[in-house]
Amino acid sequence: MSSSTPGGLAPHPGAAPRAQILLAQTGAEVRTSLRNGEQLLLTLVIPVVVLVALSRLPADLVGGSPVIDVVAPGVLGLAVLSTAFTGQAIGTGFERRYGVLRLLGATPLGRSGLLVAKTLGVLVVETAQVLLLVAVALALGWSPAPTWPWAVPVLVLGTATFSALGLLLAGLLRAEATLAVANALYLLLLAAGGLVLPVDRLPDVLAPVIALLPTAALGDALRAVLLDGGPVPAGAVVVLLGWGAAAGAAAVRTFRWD
Repeated sequence: MSSSTPGGLAPHPGAAPRAQILLAQTGAEVRTSLRNGEQLLLTLVIPVVVLVALSRLPADLVGGSPVIDVVAPGVLGLAVLSTAFTGQAIGTGFERRYGVLRLLGATPLGRSGLLVAKTLGVLVVETAQVLLLVAVALALGWSPAPTWPWAVPVLVLGTATFSALGLLLAGLLRAEATLAVANALYLLLLAAGGLVLPVDRLPDVLAPVIALLPTAALGDALRAVLLDGGPVPAGAVVVLLGWGAAAGAAAVRTFRWD
């Protein structure tokens, strides 16, 4: 026997389709990021400032000329690091502290659904970042190699890897500790992670270790397709996939809602 509301619409209790739930949560993640002044500073202002500043460095210091062609790929990778890792980790850590994640845990999203929605939200924000950085770099005289379309899957892979790392960090530490560790790692990897500047421009004693970092892999892959005009290095893909798979599996198992 069917029933209807006074307006003639029959109620359909139950959860919405999973795709619809993920889309709604992704939109919420994007809106939260755009309303946060500190997040905007980290994701939009700092990468642009770094791009402009590095484009003024001497060619012998960055290892090539024009300087903007050498540094632009790495700064695009920096945008991924700032949003997918640092911003993601800090935002999620404080969401757990304020009880937001506990509320989301009671929804049909589930742990894996929340992690996917957060990664999709990061991709949306990064699209805006990349468009802005590309516009600034082109204004500074950047001429990307003809193989530049391959940068898109590289950025997506890098986003998935660093998003998993950020969520793993946020799920393990208290909010204040996440804030401190995420910012410290951001500065360390910016200076010596093989991302903005190639590994061969860093001290030789550190090069073998730095080359195994996901930042170095992302930087090498972006420089290969945006600067050198070559294929995506298989080694860089393996490093990113390895870090991403390990961090993603660990995040799903250890992520805490409160």
